[in-house]
Amino acid sequence: MKVSEAIARILKLEGIDVIFGYPRNAVLETAAAEGIRPIIVRQERTGLHMADAYSRLSRGKRLGVFAMQHGPGTENAYGAVAQAWSESVPVLVLPQGYARHLAHVPGNYNATVSMRDITKTAEPILRAQDTAAVLRRAFTALRNGRLRPALVEMPWDVLGEDLSVELDYRPVVSTRFGPDPDAIGAVADRLVAAGRLVIHAGQGVHWAEAYEELHELAELLGAPVSTSLEGKSAFNERHPLALGSGGAAIPGQLRHFLDNADLILAVGCSLADTAFGVAMPRHVPLIHSTLDPADFNRGAPCEMALAGDAKLTLAALIAACRERIAAPRDPQPVAAEIASAEREWLAQWLPLLESDAAPLSPYRVLWELQQAVDIDRTIITHDAGSPRDQLTPFWKSTTPLSYIGWGKTTQLGYGLGLAMGAKLACPDRLCINVWGDAAIGFTGMDFETAVRERLPILSILLNNSAMAIELDQMPVATERFRSTDISGNYADFARALGGYGERVTQPDQIRAAIARGIAATEAGQPALLEFITTTETRASRL
Repeated sequence: MKVSEAIARILKLEGIDVIFGYPRNAVLETAAAEGIRPIIVRQERTGLHMADAYSRLSRGKRLGVFAMQHGPGTENAYGAVAQAWSESVPVLVLPQGYARHLAHVPGNYNATVSMRDITKTAEPILRAQDTAAVLRRAFTALRNGRLRPALVEMPWDVLGEDLSVELDYRPVVSTRFGPDPDAIGAVADRLVAAGRLVIHAGQGVHWAEAYEELHELAELLGAPVSTSLEGKSAFNERHPLALGSGGAAIPGQLRHFLDNADLILAVGCSLADTAFGVAMPRHVPLIHSTLDPADFNRGAPCEMALAGDAKLTLAALIAACRERIAAPRDPQPVAAEIASAEREWLAQWLPLLESDAAPLSPYRVLWELQQAVDIDRTIITHDAGSPRDQLTPFWKSTTPLSYIGWGKTTQLGYGLGLAMGAKLACPDRLCINVWGDAAIGFTGMDFETAVRERLPILSILLNNSAMAIELDQMPVATERFRSTDISGNYADFARALGGYGERVTQPDQIRAAIARGIAATEAGQPALLEFITTTETRASRL
């Protein structure tokens, strides 16, 4: 058995059923021989984005794997690995490497060296007999602790070697750990004593599948719940205690409750110091519960901390709180305050959400979209910049993992691959990406991959013919050289690639066009709806 065959066999044993990639990489062929479906993309970054979503939607049970050629293919993949690292997503990265005698020659890209800062573990296979051990260490990193990419570089001369020993491999163990019991009691004391508690939930709730526990604790304490972008959909946003999610743009009721809280419990989130996350008020005491102790006091100072799996932590807190209060608290006063604050905030945005202007308000497009789809059966994501800020505060997710949120780094073009990977993982769902005319310039050619691989996603493209959020940063360059102008007929582009494409210019056409786009996806055809919009830069930045 050759090394490339052994790697494919190990992937099969670990439950891998799809491998994303771009040739040449010997494992793409040997994986196919093992019955693992190869999906070939047009650009490496998109393939990794697909693997990213595949891992997320299966909560790591079906890990995303990406294989690419040595040199330029691996170089092209760097940004997507960095994105998965930033978003704490487990993806197995399998770059083919230069032959061992060339691996450290200056000028030759060495993934083990160059990607070490954006992977949880990065290790080459230097001897055929070490194949199982190296893969075992990678999968252990992928299935335990804080979840992030793991990289195994495969020198091309090693891939063709024969194993000198029998392949001895069994799937790795996956473990969880819980918080200090003494700390649980102390935290429970603080939670039940708080008069205006807010629970802020992150992506760790998704990975731990701690949805029931989050709901139970919120209803037990009568506490409102907000989420990070990555945690969005962890709590039903139509629940009376839901505050919505926050990133660079947030709903008014979320800001109101955070700023007027007397205690915040942050669970399953890093609280990274980023312009694209919810700003925690520094005058409010914070209890931070997360898997990785390295996050404590990194972005926001915490008064108390709990290290451990979100499901185990929340279950322990529920038990401890039940010992301290006789019955669940009345949620009505808090629910009424949330509803009032939301009405006041939403009234400021309704003129844009319901605008009859042409060119279209992007807010009107996304408002109509939310009303046109079956929310419970839809998975949606956004791209960087305006699409994120125009969608996130207003879209109410109701079921777990129905929103793929992100934002610690903000690479344009991420959303397309996420939607495609989501559709592969959940073929019975309507999978949507919302992007702009800048983002499509980065990854748009992979719409053809959606057509070729029979992944009928719905792309909502907001075309304002400009880099709108850069206009106030580049007034001279725009006025003198039109540097922020961009153009294209993207509906025609989609049709040319074999998909359904439609351009929409009038507000009374929006709902019908969305219905036609959804119908196309139901017939098995990827659809791109191009909406001609204003250069809207207003966002709910509170």
